[in-house]
Amino acid sequence: MPSGKVPEPPHPLLVKHFLTILGHEIRMLLVNASTYVAAVLFLALMGLVFTTLLESYSTTAQEASPAAVFFQLFWLPVFFMVPLLTMRSFAEERRLGTLETLFAAPVSTTEVVLGKFGAAYLLYLLLWGLTGGFFWILRHYANDPRLIDSGPLIGGFTFIAVSGLLFVALGVWMSSLTRNQGVAALLAFVLIVLVVWGPALALDNFPVLRLETMRPLREALEYAKVFRHLDDFTRGVADVRAVLFHVSGATLALVFCVFSLEAKRLHT
Repeated sequence: MPSGKVPEPPHPLLVKHFLTILGHEIRMLLVNASTYVAAVLFLALMGLVFTTLLESYSTTAQEASPAAVFFQLFWLPVFFMVPLLTMRSFAEERRLGTLETLFAAPVSTTEVVLGKFGAAYLLYLLLWGLTGGFFWILRHYANDPRLIDSGPLIGGFTFIAVSGLLFVALGVWMSSLTRNQGVAALLAFVLIVLVVWGPALALDNFPVLRLETMRPLREALEYAKVFRHLDDFTRGVADVRAVLFHVSGATLALVFCVFSLEAKRLHT
């Protein structure tokens, strides 16, 4: 037998607490009216986008596949769906005064944040996954196989899963800053808009960024362009830098969320 110590596995209670919080948050999302409002609006909007897209393809020849064009409009539902899914994560707990009760339980702030984030992210993936039914119907009833290109379809859903980490994390973080759900939704909306459109708008509207001395900042903004990440994924280019951008951004947002709640916890 080797004399070295075998590393201990993670404490089972940590996993148990996380799974308990995750299950509770999923149940709360399923009984909350805002969840179904977000789901109905999302599916109705994406269904309208999809039918309009097919109508344009039936009348005019297009270079890009329907899947590539469909995912180019990902920002339309994200701007409104994510705030609706995340606005009550902590804002409702603070308004009702149940956040103090949650802090009194033998769970860490990190477990609480990860549980709430996990529930919202899984629902986000579920709603986007339902749009796959549009392409399933198209594949079974369309006579033109060129309308279904698996590359942009797989790449598009991969982008949705990766970028969703950041968008949902931002929404959860904003919810931890206020006890008003409306304010939390508005903050999440503004922040997500800045993440999606901010780098491109800055590069197009600030000539000072074209100076050689501003090259590092210009390259950073190019790196942060979300639509560039989408183009890479739908073309089958798996850019690790894009994945790192969204994963690190989500991690940072969740860390800030934990710090915000810890500060609140110290004052209770």
